[in-house]
Amino acid sequence: MEKKSLLVRFLAWRTDHISDQQFILILSVLIGLAVGFAAVIIKNLVHFIQEHLSEVAVFRGFYLYIFYPFLGILLVVLFVKYINKRPVRHGIPSVLYAISKTNGYIRSHNLYSSVITSALTVGFGGSVGLEGPTVATGAAMGSNLGRLLRLNNKQLILLLGCASAGAMSAIFKAPITAIVFVLEVIMFDLTMVSVVPLLISSATAVVTSYLFQGQNVLYPFNIQEDFTLNQIPYFIILGIFTGFISFYFTKTYIWITEFFEKIQKPFDRVVIGGILLGVLIFLVPSLYGEGYQAINSCLRGNLNYLFDNTFYSGLAGNNIAIIIFLILVLLTKVVAASITFGSGGIGGVFAPTLFVGANAGLVFSKILNHFGLSLSESNFALVGMAGLIAGVLHAPLTAMFLIAEITGGYELFLPLMISATISYATIRFFVPNSVYTIQLAQRGELITHHKDKAVLMRLNVNEMIETDFNIVRPNNTLGELVKIITRAHRNIFPVVERNGTFRGIVKMDDIRHIMFNHEMYDKVFVRDLMFMPEYVINPDDTMEDIARKFKDSERYNIAVLDHGKYVGFLSRATLFSSYRKLLEEISEH
Repeated sequence: MEKKSLLVRFLAWRTDHISDQQFILILSVLIGLAVGFAAVIIKNLVHFIQEHLSEVAVFRGFYLYIFYPFLGILLVVLFVKYINKRPVRHGIPSVLYAISKTNGYIRSHNLYSSVITSALTVGFGGSVGLEGPTVATGAAMGSNLGRLLRLNNKQLILLLGCASAGAMSAIFKAPITAIVFVLEVIMFDLTMVSVVPLLISSATAVVTSYLFQGQNVLYPFNIQEDFTLNQIPYFIILGIFTGFISFYFTKTYIWITEFFEKIQKPFDRVVIGGILLGVLIFLVPSLYGEGYQAINSCLRGNLNYLFDNTFYSGLAGNNIAIIIFLILVLLTKVVAASITFGSGGIGGVFAPTLFVGANAGLVFSKILNHFGLSLSESNFALVGMAGLIAGVLHAPLTAMFLIAEITGGYELFLPLMISATISYATIRFFVPNSVYTIQLAQRGELITHHKDKAVLMRLNVNEMIETDFNIVRPNNTLGELVKIITRAHRNIFPVVERNGTFRGIVKMDDIRHIMFNHEMYDKVFVRDLMFMPEYVINPDDTMEDIARKFKDSERYNIAVLDHGKYVGFLSRATLFSSYRKLLEEISEH
């Protein structure tokens, strides 16, 4: 009680002395610091686990690396089932869902559950990254802090945007990309009111990361060969190539995750996934873990990661073999990441996307060089990373700025723009949604930058249903109907059985010509006057479908039925009024 009274007193003092805008700026600093620390904790926790597992492997044998991912995923499933007792969802889709469907509400267990599960997954060698869980943790911080301080919905969602920007900024040390990412991937609608808090959170988070992890870029890259205009056609083709690889990535990810979802028992998923992942890592050891070291080797032109600890290391000097194994690595990395997710692991999709992109750019340039060209393989590996990010995430701007920031490769910004844009355009021709949004879109739960759809998405059907219509029975006589009409204030009367089954409606305009004919009062029944409307609404209908039904039917009121049972009516006026109110709130972001 004392704690609550202190909070109430603080909120009252804040209202009197600090404006809403100033308060949001203060909170954006706190959010930036918090998510910066969260990113540092996740990184160090993963490093701690990997270091100790490496020491064990040195003494017990390197074959343990084949079993480590299975053990990590098993620990995650045990933690979720017996300790957390709630599902831990993948990071960025869960944030998108919170913005689309729950007005920014994220459960408090996400403050720690994503940290623990992702550290176990990645630390033990799961073939995924840490970005998604860091964003999920940051968003949970923003959501729970906002609810504690009793912020309204638009302020709460702004804090989610700040937290997401801070998380991306800290994990990648890329503050500019973090802002672009929030706008492009998180679907945050930017206005001048929100730009400053986003910038503050991003800057604060990256400074926090710098203090603990230094200012080095994630992928040190030195441009050895300058970009020339005559290379533009090759970067256009690279964009098309990475677009098709992105299509393969997306479809494989969806197919494998759906395959594992059909397996009912979690431990069966772990066993099947662990065996498959172990076999893949045995055949292709570079699939183990996030793959950052392999990416750095790829950018330096060092291809030892392809053949280290393999039984085919003798092929390292054969150019054809190198091309074949590069293709094998980029194809199987997608499978390994998807299995990690599907079998119960928690992680992010950025790292495997960057890994596949670097290998795609490298194999593309190696093939062309094999036929007599002289292209910079490291440059194409770098630009390939942007192509995959643009294609898999449907985020070309994020791709350009991310690769430029995390590598220091701004001199290649034009090739980055070309390949990222072409890759995005290529995959959009086949797949309208990214790996983050495709399943949300299939369920009608995805909010977008289309403001009309964004407002409709946030409207709640159940909150707008009107139940003050006078119900009549099919066996009521015209006389009984007239008595009901005399005390009613509506001109539509739902015809409902006693068990709640909806039979149709009677409109007063349709019976006006006989309602004063007393001779017909006992001869005509409601069942003779009612009709079943062409359009009805189900509570599970999307607001887009409901708006379309109002447009097509030209009705002012449409009945709401739940499995044939009468619930009430939804009126065009109520829908329009709620739409206008929510539109004003969203436009003030």
